[in-house]
Amino acid sequence: TFQDGGEEVEEGAVYNVTLKKVQIQQAANKGARWLGGEGDQLPPEHTVRQYETSKIRAIKAGTLEKLVENLLTAFGDADFSYISIFLSTYRAFASTRAVLELLLDRFGNLETSSHGEVANLNSLESEMVLRAEIASVLRAWLEQCSEDFREPPHHTCLLKLLQYLKNTMPNSDMEGKVQNLLKQFQSQEAETVDGFCSISSSDLTDGEELDISTPEEFSSFQDHIVAEQLTYMDVMLFKKVVPYHCLGSTWSQRDKKENKNLAPTVRATITQFNAVTKCVVSTILATKELKIQQRAKIIEKWIHIAHECRILKNFSSLRAIISALQSNSIYRLKTTWMCVSKDILLMYEELSEIFSDHDNYLTSRELLMKEATSKFANLDSSEKENQKKSQKRLQLQKNKGVMQGTVPYLGTFLTDLIMLDTALQDYVEGGLINFEKRRREFEVIAQIKLLQSSCNSYCLRPDQKFIRWFRSQRHLTEEESYRLSREAEAAADTHVLSPKSQKSVVKRLSTLFLGTDVITPPKEQPPKISPLGGSSGESTDSASVSSCELNHSESEDVCGTPLSSPEDPLKKGYDSDKGSTGSISDKGSGSDKCPTLDKAPGSDSGSEKGSSPMQCLSSKALLPAYNRQSGGACIIRVSMDGINDSVYKSILITNQDRIPDVTQRALLKHNLEPGAAEDYELVQVISEDKELVFPRDANVFYGMNSHVDFNFILRKKA
Repeated sequence: TFQDGGEEVEEGAVYNVTLKKVQIQQAANKGARWLGGEGDQLPPEHTVRQYETSKIRAIKAGTLEKLVENLLTAFGDADFSYISIFLSTYRAFASTRAVLELLLDRFGNLETSSHGEVANLNSLESEMVLRAEIASVLRAWLEQCSEDFREPPHHTCLLKLLQYLKNTMPNSDMEGKVQNLLKQFQSQEAETVDGFCSISSSDLTDGEELDISTPEEFSSFQDHIVAEQLTYMDVMLFKKVVPYHCLGSTWSQRDKKENKNLAPTVRATITQFNAVTKCVVSTILATKELKIQQRAKIIEKWIHIAHECRILKNFSSLRAIISALQSNSIYRLKTTWMCVSKDILLMYEELSEIFSDHDNYLTSRELLMKEATSKFANLDSSEKENQKKSQKRLQLQKNKGVMQGTVPYLGTFLTDLIMLDTALQDYVEGGLINFEKRRREFEVIAQIKLLQSSCNSYCLRPDQKFIRWFRSQRHLTEEESYRLSREAEAAADTHVLSPKSQKSVVKRLSTLFLGTDVITPPKEQPPKISPLGGSSGESTDSASVSSCELNHSESEDVCGTPLSSPEDPLKKGYDSDKGSTGSISDKGSGSDKCPTLDKAPGSDSGSEKGSSPMQCLSSKALLPAYNRQSGGACIIRVSMDGINDSVYKSILITNQDRIPDVTQRALLKHNLEPGAAEDYELVQVISEDKELVFPRDANVFYGMNSHVDFNFILRKKA
């Protein structure tokens, strides 16, 4: 049992004291001993339990000298985690040189140490104890944080340590270890960039010409091979992340000019994350000649690769791929997303939900900790077909008999550490270093170290052909990708809106829903993901155009009018959020969940500004007829359930309209409050015993059955 013992204050330090009561012995009482019994052979009533209360002192705040001195006394105070916490966090308040000088010059020099810092050093026994304590600290330092001594080109601290070991522990194992570490640092200097050995330097042969990437080349790589290679690169980088590079006090200073080389190991993981994101975008958009179906196949391939990353427990590349698919330039490819199969879209939605920003990314945090040390991924899917595929792939991994590690999305930890650094003070009353803050930071650092250790379980080998292809990808800028996206969508619209292709698309979408009586609305849309951690601001890419309303007595007054105001902040939102990504804005669509089509930033010309994709309809000759879809529009009849089924209102809808807009206008036509639209559901009457119920954010034009009468019912939800 534990009991709070309050605080102890010394000169230059404050300690938290905890009293721990432990059982040290269970002995037989006198009568039992007289009978020759032993404590562990007797019932409880014939035994005597003996307890001991020990005191645990944990330093709460102190001067640098006291914190370094506590490295030598922590084990005596039963604060067994202190050394690891100090070594992982001291760079936030001191340099390697300052700590090493205190440890070796002040406490390691026996001549000066006898003046009061450590008592009873006159005896040989005390000298041996002190040297053993210092050696223990140095050994832990070299094993846990050897990167602290990397100071090219001179490595001053490492040479100082080597000199100390030669004087006090000549020919020891530690002296040999320091010499080997020095040789390793010196040999890596030629291959090192800002103190970090890049894995990409060996990926391409010097002078080798890079091949121009083609969609066929990308398609030639199997999905699991791509996922394994992305995981290989992520593992190599994540294992080399230096813990103190992640500290909020370090990482939050990265944008200053003088700190452009700060935290190179963290920057390397982020560079790889962004490279994956840009690779996804470029493979989808870079080739202008791709047909709609070909582009959709590439999107499907990346979703499959993301699923393979999930099986490999690589949450870094998984999030990078999802982030790319939710970027402005990809999610606006409406007609392309229409060609993505329904099963794959459901898989995509489930993968996206892992990174939902609900409750501070609780889902991804719990999943990461659940699988941090598990041998294999724990795959759950609400879709039976996806569940079967997942279990089959997972079984193949298990049959190999090799455990898997876990690669996290590092941005989550960086965000946590920055929050801690902002919330907690560096110093407390009296100018003492707040070490309680460092204990809190170490809780996050320890998770990173645990995951780094788990990555040793991976047995992956580099595929030089894929790595060369990956490195050779030309990354598009935000402006280039958005321009190519608009061009691809414009070409797709021309194709889809032709009478022949439109009929086939509508037929395909209608048959998706004819097999079921009721369609359950899918789950909420996933969050927008920012490559550098956290979620981006709310997407302003929601400018849409309402369809025109047509009553049988109002056919003269039909015109498309924009819902958004002239001050719609589309361009502003895009420009102010460079590098962030958007979201799939219509998860609940009945038309294979296709994203909406948005304007590109800065594209508002005089002829386009404020106009609908369908130009204003001013003539009866241009109006579509009832029961026929033409030119991306049609007329439907909507009646109110339970009021008077014979009274209906005619409404003109376009291929841009969704359930909320149509519901509001139908209520308005029936002289009901449009604000209650969420209380109603829109139903198409297929036959006397069959109805089509639309999900809450479905596209009515593409989701409806075009082979029956366009009769709809507005019904209050149960």
